Amino acid sequence: MLSCRFNMDTNRVEARFEDGTIVAIDCIAVEDEYGNAPAQRAELDWLLYNKPLEYVQMVLEGEMERYLSLSCNHGRLED
Repeated sequence: MLSCRFNMDTNRVEARFEDGTIVAIDCIAVEDEYGNAPAQRAELDWLLYNKPLEYVQMVLEGEMERYLSLSCNHGRLED
């Protein structure tokens, strides 16, 4: 992956790869799929704004649900 950024206008994370491929991930769809509780939605937002590269990697690798089930040390909200 060459670059990754959150586009606030489209509410998508856009990732560009070395082969010229561009992937745009719809963040609302990700929240609808994985954000079952306010704390999970807050965690997704934190990840999106602070670590968009990791956000994209977890979505593409199918690891988002596992991530949300783990404790995080950056001030995660409690249920």
